Amino acid sequence: MIKAHPLHGPNRLKLGVFSTNADGGLAITDVPERWTASWQDNLTAARIADRAGLEFMLPIARWRGFGGRNKVREWSFETFTWAAALSMATDQIGLFMTVHVPLVHPLYAAKALATVDHISRGRAGLNIVCGWNPKEFGMFGTPLVEKGYDQAAEWIEILERLYASDEPLDYEGTYYRLKEAVSRPAGLQLPRPVTMNAAFGGPGRDFAAAKCDYLFTTFSEMSDAGKHVADISERADKQGRDVGVYTVAHVVCRPTMEEAQAYYTRYAVDMADHDAVDAHMAGKKEFSQSHDPHAYDRYRQRFAGGAGTYPLIGTPETIAADMIAIAGHGYQGIALSFVNYTQELAYFCERVLPLLRQAGYRT
Repeated sequence: MIKAHPLHGPNRLKLGVFSTNADGGLAITDVPERWTASWQDNLTAARIADRAGLEFMLPIARWRGFGGRNKVREWSFETFTWAAALSMATDQIGLFMTVHVPLVHPLYAAKALATVDHISRGRAGLNIVCGWNPKEFGMFGTPLVEKGYDQAAEWIEILERLYASDEPLDYEGTYYRLKEAVSRPAGLQLPRPVTMNAAFGGPGRDFAAAKCDYLFTTFSEMSDAGKHVADISERADKQGRDVGVYTVAHVVCRPTMEEAQAYYTRYAVDMADHDAVDAHMAGKKEFSQSHDPHAYDRYRQRFAGGAGTYPLIGTPETIAADMIAIAGHGYQGIALSFVNYTQELAYFCERVLPLLRQAGYRT
């Protein structure tokens, strides 16, 4: 029986696990327990999240790492096959695929996405990104696209038209030309599987407002969190659409605040992989619009700790309170990362989720 996608479920605050498919997760650190992203550990993390009732697993699409002693994120699993395999090992959690539009043809993506949707019985999701790293694109012999979201608009239009039509598709666009294209089966979700976009800049947000169900964005200060939701909502209103807004956070949850802060300092300051942090920050600052401009100067620890995402550092009680505050700013969900998912995710679920249930944010 096909159920509604978990992102359409009843919980007021949806929760997911981010970046288990890549070496280090989001942390850039030398601690011995750092995430190695083995397949067995990915299975274990997914099963923990699935049993706890979390809504989604979200991978990153990475083709090249950021160097440093650990060649951080050079090891990563391709997201279509990763999601397909995890769908056979889980029962209810949503499984996203992250796709660089310029590197994956929409005809291939339509077929692969539908395949995962059938394997998972309607739990597939698609995270559409345009990419920012010229070294990765150079590996493919492909330059960065100047107007990447114009290309993405054609890309998703083709995918939707392939699913909708029983007749072969001819398409003449700026970026794609298709002749008598077909893609069967279509996804189980109609008119297509759930889509999201991770964007901070204006063009990406306009694309998400027009074409996607959800948008992931970052913020630097809790006091500024609401302005991003308001901006996206205004863009979606102009399109006559309702787009949900999610954010991303890295987590250190411990019995005491002192333990949490000490561990955060240990892995993200004292034992950060500083060469890789420098390379990551420099590339993001020059080529990506994924963060507030001042974040690169003020929050180096956050880039080592979780790729510049918001830190949830503290006890179960303080973390639950911070998550409730994020929801209060209008965010419908949070993707979470940990230094070691198999060691830390179960404790988070056991201690934080009951507090969110008591507060009425989860059932």
